[in-house]
Amino acid sequence: MNAPVKSSKLIKGATGDWEMVIGLEVHAQVTSNSKLFSGASTEFGGAPNDHVSLVDAAMPGMLPVINEECVAQAVRTGLGLKAQINLKSTFDRKNYFYPDLPQGYQISQYKSPIVGEGAVVVDLPGGESVTVGIERLHLEQDAGKLLHDQHPSMSFVDLNRSGVALMEIVSKPDIRSAEEAQGYVAKLRSILRYLGTCDGDMEKGNLRADVNVSVRRPGEGLGTRCEIKNMNSIRFIGQAIHYEARRQIGILEDGGTIDQETRLYDPNKGETRSMRSKEEAHDYRYFPDPDLLPLEFTADYVEALKSKLPELPDEKRERFIAEVGLTPYDAGVLVAERESADFYEAVLARLADKARDGKLAANWVINELFGRLNKEGQDIASSPVSAEQMAAIIALIGEGTISGKIAKDLFEIVWTKGGDPKALVDSLGMKQVTDLGAIEKVVDDIIAANPDKVEQARAKPQLMGWFVGQVMKSSGGKANPQAVNDLLKAKLGI
Repeated sequence: MNAPVKSSKLIKGATGDWEMVIGLEVHAQVTSNSKLFSGASTEFGGAPNDHVSLVDAAMPGMLPVINEECVAQAVRTGLGLKAQINLKSTFDRKNYFYPDLPQGYQISQYKSPIVGEGAVVVDLPGGESVTVGIERLHLEQDAGKLLHDQHPSMSFVDLNRSGVALMEIVSKPDIRSAEEAQGYVAKLRSILRYLGTCDGDMEKGNLRADVNVSVRRPGEGLGTRCEIKNMNSIRFIGQAIHYEARRQIGILEDGGTIDQETRLYDPNKGETRSMRSKEEAHDYRYFPDPDLLPLEFTADYVEALKSKLPELPDEKRERFIAEVGLTPYDAGVLVAERESADFYEAVLARLADKARDGKLAANWVINELFGRLNKEGQDIASSPVSAEQMAAIIALIGEGTISGKIAKDLFEIVWTKGGDPKALVDSLGMKQVTDLGAIEKVVDDIIAANPDKVEQARAKPQLMGWFVGQVMKSSGGKANPQAVNDLLKAKLGI
């Protein structure tokens, strides 16, 4: 029995509410130096047909030989998805004709995939999370690429991609909104990158998704689905789902029926368009590939791979919450990309007092560093501020050597000019004033010069903020804010 869907995820039509049912087939290019069944290079960006073996070109008599590393990468991915690993699987021929498929068939896995059922937990804004079931993961070879803009009357074929290993990761139809679908792809991409089994580069087509969308009245059976092919942008996936659901609702509310078909999304027009009627599995005439024996390995082989898996995002997030005391939100932001988590961990490792400064470090890494990197269009790998420099700034704040305001000035100097933060504080005279006598003199002078403001602050204690601002301004931002507050409260009688 299906659980009721939150009203916020329902779409209001002219005749009532509708529910989206979404499933995704994600094609992830396996990280390996050579292709699935040949020794040809998988390097991106070679000249057309430069990375093509006789096997990839389907020359007569050429036989495929399985790439063991691709098998290991699929198993690692299955383990990362908490999925069933099938110790025996088979390769099948998926028969169809297309000019970029020289064999006339694609070697894939149909009835017996390498990985069975698993799950991905997707964290959504507002603290909600949903679990999306994984139906299967199977290995298959990619097709080549047609080039339509090289000649006025002919299309050219580039087989560099032909035979490259893909993992097709098929979700169950558990997704109920465009935002959930986007979150699922982002989380899956993050897991693959942590594992090192796919680089997740959607711009190069190394991760792309086919999105199945149908609509139904809440509580009813599944509707007819349409598949939107080859989506290589998380943002476009959201847009395509919104449009397609609305399109289907419009047809059904007008009394029409949905044709099961394959569609393409046009981001320039913001709409999907029909590509072809959807094929069923029997249309491909699957049969076991006679050139490849069943793929078999032992439980010990799987355990050996499992023992070397890295810490994955969900486990790292829970550790940050438990050990450092981060909020679930901050921990989620830090672990979303492996490079970001590694940077934060490098900062944490350099802090002498992790219990005191761990949360402060997270706040600075997320808000100051990530915010600046995003503004400048840079990523963590190109950050002008190193983990060592960031840790030094955090330590100076934690020790009370500098205030948060001075730290922002220091961060700006390190970002633009570099240098050792501690040495910069010493040489530029940026140390916080903690001498109560010196601060008290500034406080007394400002109180004496503003008797009217004193009376107002005593009547309305929230106006004390004006005095804090004046003291900090007078001290060049170097007065210890806590000392300033304490002295003002005592002298104003608040």
